[in-house]
Amino acid sequence: MGRGDLAGRPSVWPRRRLIDGIRFRVRNGVPWRDVPVEYGPWGRVYDLFRRWQRAGTWHRILTRLQSLADAKGAIV
Repeated sequence: MGRGDLAGRPSVWPRRRLIDGIRFRVRNGVPWRDVPVEYGPWGRVYDLFRRWQRAGTWHRILTRLQSLADAKGAIV
């Protein structure tokens, strides 16, 4: 549930677009302020990243992906 959902109105920036902005930043190593505006305002992109970091969401995603890869024998 995004912040817009809590206020009773739809989010202006879909979460997927913000996640793509996070991926862009991590992949290219640019400062947060240099994330292209097509992914949303850099502050919103950074806010989602930090909220998920504090909540342990990134760790849970990594752990789940590792377990799926291990089940397929992709981790040696």
